[in-house]
Amino acid sequence: MDKQFSIAGKVALISGAGGVLGGSIAGSFVQAGARVVALDIRQEPLDRRVEELTAAGGEAIGIVCNVLDIESLEKAAEKVLSHWGGIDILLNIAGGNIPGATLAPDQPLFDMKVSDWEKVTSLNLNGTVYPSMVFGKIMARQKKGCIVNISSMTAYSAVTRVPGYSAAKSGVSNFTQWLATEMALKYGDGIRVNAIAPGFFIGDQNRAILLNPDGSLTERSQKVLAKTPMRRFGDIMELNGAVQFLCSPAASFITGAVLPIDGGFSAFSGV
Repeated sequence: MDKQFSIAGKVALISGAGGVLGGSIAGSFVQAGARVVALDIRQEPLDRRVEELTAAGGEAIGIVCNVLDIESLEKAAEKVLSHWGGIDILLNIAGGNIPGATLAPDQPLFDMKVSDWEKVTSLNLNGTVYPSMVFGKIMARQKKGCIVNISSMTAYSAVTRVPGYSAAKSGVSNFTQWLATEMALKYGDGIRVNAIAPGFFIGDQNRAILLNPDGSLTERSQKVLAKTPMRRFGDIMELNGAVQFLCSPAASFITGAVLPIDGGFSAFSGV
């Protein structure tokens, strides 16, 4: 691979690595020669992921960690520094929606439990902010590092039925720009902070609202594809290259960017 796009030898922390998205990116990173620190709150999927990564010939360790607990994050940071001596990349992948915070088609916002709102907003926003505070502090000492967050199409314009997730991802986009500015002004151009904004991908969290039991498209899916010029859903593997690019020397003058990976959804007016 061209050295300009290389992340070989870099120590990359990936939160939510036991999940589908985190696992996909982790797999692509070990293939590119990065040393992966897989973080997840769940022991079993974390152990499976590390086994997969090492079986593929990669260097990887797993650390059980709660992204909403500063003490847990600090303990993880100590383990990483003890094992590999530094942190080059932080991928804040942990997040997603929860069933209780997804409104039924005829359900008003006023019926949603406040506890579900708090869970989904905290997981997506604080679950990005807290790791950035703990691991970003190490990058500040090093005067180098790269952070990539996960925003969403819901941060670009209103998407019905997911109010908490939408508000949180809007916060992630804003925080990405804020932190990029903060790091560059105070610690120099060696630290960059960006985000990707995935379009619509069918996964476990949204399968029930995008596909009928027989596999046909729901009315919601038809609306999504009607506003997607490529007229298809994304494949989760299509996120990997963009994340790697943002972490590579090729993106050395890119910070504070939120990159849509959406088949044109955010660009299309629908007309």
